[in-house]
Amino acid sequence: MKNYIFTSESVTEGHPDKVCDSISDSILDACLEQDKESRVAVETFGSKNQVVIAGQITTKAQIDIEKIARETIKEIGYDNEATDMDYRTCKIEVNVTKQSPDIALGVDVGGAGDQGIMFGYACDETEEYMPYAIAMAHKLSYQLTKARKTGEIPYLRPDGKTQVTVEYENDRPKRIEAILISTQHKPEVAIETLREDIKQKVINKVIPSGMMDENTKIYINPTGRFVIGGPLGDTGLTGRKIIVDTYGGYARHGGGAFSGKDATKVDRTASYMLRHIAKNIVANGYAAKCEIQISYGIGMEEPISMYINTFGTGKKTEEELLKMIKEKFDLTPKGMIEYLSLKEPIYKKTTNYGHFGKDNSTWEKIIEL
Repeated sequence: MKNYIFTSESVTEGHPDKVCDSISDSILDACLEQDKESRVAVETFGSKNQVVIAGQITTKAQIDIEKIARETIKEIGYDNEATDMDYRTCKIEVNVTKQSPDIALGVDVGGAGDQGIMFGYACDETEEYMPYAIAMAHKLSYQLTKARKTGEIPYLRPDGKTQVTVEYENDRPKRIEAILISTQHKPEVAIETLREDIKQKVINKVIPSGMMDENTKIYINPTGRFVIGGPLGDTGLTGRKIIVDTYGGYARHGGGAFSGKDATKVDRTASYMLRHIAKNIVANGYAAKCEIQISYGIGMEEPISMYINTFGTGKKTEEELLKMIKEKFDLTPKGMIEYLSLKEPIYKKTTNYGHFGKDNSTWEKIIEL
């Protein structure tokens, strides 16, 4: 048991990296809507008023990639080339080929689409079984976007980031030490107005009052101005927000990102499966926190290795838990895909505010172990 300070961050759907993640996952969903056997590995790059989409797609689906990209950018809310990006005028370049036949050799028979290591994690700090800091950071980002889209704070633009610092006492969240929010806005708003609105309409609607006190530090747009944003203010790239996507740095992350990859890619599928298993170990009372690692080889069906750590909180030994996991779950790529129903067009809804902790995901379902 120890005392410490820990910080996690989140970003809004208008962050340039998340714009790219959203485009990649929207393309994946469009393929799966027509062909559930689609093989997709798509990367998106955004800079200034330009988007480049590249990767490999093997599918029977007939899709318009440029149209999907423009619709995604429009939905996010980018319509101003002078301050961020305009879905109507941005240049879109597409460079997509088919999946390598060398990779297909292993995947077609049920093997993993690549080698790699993946992690899953859960803890009992929140009702979502997520670490407290990342859970709060995501809720702030979501509320920030909601306030913009509903018009509650009408002068906001899509780009934004949140950060939450939590003080732990005896390994449990005690209070929030600091909150940082940086949000893009229209040029005419006064910084004093923006800061007051964010406090009242974002922070106070999300953070439990008992977790803040007179010593909690709140920072809102520390530079005083955030007008230029999106891909004009910073380049965006698929797969660059992997810690935001998982556990906010509180647990380890494997070697790969998620967005734009179909379920034959174990980077995504095994991470979802391990989250499911770790969550259920905690939800069933076997541990207060749990981290699991697994590894695969390209074209291989069975995992190469598996590791579990309950950080001294386990009600069963880690050897017993591993035995239970191996008896209960099929950890082949095919088995995980079927168990979690991962051939469905579900991926766009995973893109923002974390891939974990959302009740509408199959990997978040609580079962009896």
